[in-house]
Order: sequence, then structure tokens, then C-alpha cells
Amino acid sequence: MNDSNPAMSPHRHRHRNRNRVLLLGIFAIFFGSLIFAGVLRFSGWRPHGMKNKGELLQPPADLRAVAPKLLDGSAYRWTPINRTWRIALAPPADCGAECAKVAKDIHTVWELLGREAIRVDVLWLCASASCALPDGAPPQANLRLLQADAALRAQLPRADQVAWSGGRGVPVYVIDPNGFVILRYAAGADPGDLRSDLAKLLKLK
Repeated sequence: MNDSNPAMSPHRHRHRNRNRVLLLGIFAIFFGSLIFAGVLRFSGWRPHGMKNKGELLQPPADLRAVAPKLLDGSAYRWTPINRTWRIALAPPADCGAECAKVAKDIHTVWELLGREAIRVDVLWLCASASCALPDGAPPQANLRLLQADAALRAQLPRADQVAWSGGRGVPVYVIDPNGFVILRYAAGADPGDLRSDLAKLLKLK
């Protein structure tokens, strides 16, 4: 008896259609999710807990080819393997009281990082050869005073932006372990925003 009957039974026909619909449904769910995620990503939406409070720099400024020097002339190296994050600021030479306020705010943020603070350096880019912290600035273990460096300052987006009448602000930056400037905080920004973002970044290890 020949079993190769060209006429498909109704049962097999329904079974094949059901499998086809199931397969199409799986594809629709999978690719639909990808498309939806892409739309959300490019629209700038992020889950609440994932949102950064500072300005995300796109593209980030690349400092890997820049070789900062400390005031004593020794090199400050990025050394990605150490997983060190940086808080950086480049105050103008004449910022006065604003520098003192920023120094205190950054010190507070650094202390509030707790045991993770050891993984965060504070880079203070001097504006001139004669450089010192402002009066009243608290001492800080991981503070690094860098020599004046026009090339480095130029890589910090809008570092010398005028922020108020009669003076210049002191924006703050976050630099990742590889030497990329990824976040910027405008002059006068809430230091709590910096702390919040750093706490999340330090969890990345």
C-alpha cells in the first residue's frame, strides 16, 4: 500500500498551521521587543534607576593621549587596570569664593562614598604655575593637584563657560578609569547629583 497520499489530512493541516502561527508569534515578540527597546534607547528614555543626573557627554572626551603632570613634575597615569574613577575640575585663576565652595562640596561627596572613596581621585587642574587650594579648603587624601595644561583644559567641555555675572563657574567632570570624560555638572549643580551618579558607577567595578 502506498502511504504517500498527496492529500493532507485535515488534522495534519491544522497542526501545520498552528505551528506556523506559533513560530510567527515568537518572531513577532522577539523582534518587536528589540524594535521597542531601540526606540526607547534612541529617544533617550531610561528606567528611573538608570538615569544619570549629570550631563552625559556624547561622544565622551578622550584623554587617553593626554599626559597630565602633578605639581612635583611626576606623571599622573590613567592606568585602567586600577579601576580608578576621577572627579575633575579646572577652576580659573580668579574664581575666589566659588573655588572654596566647590572644594568643600567635592570633599563632602568624596567622604560620602564611604569605603569606595579609595577608588576615586579628585583632579584639580591648576590654571597657572602658581597653584594652591583656596583658603578653607579641607585636606583630602585622594586630591591630585595637576600642573596647568592647556591641552587638558581644552578637552574638558565648556570648562571656562561664564556662569554668572562678574565671574566664571567651576563645572565638575567625571572621568572613567580609561581616561574618558563621560559626565559634566554645570557650575552650581547640586553635589548630591554627583554623589548619586558616582555611587552607581562604582558598582560597575
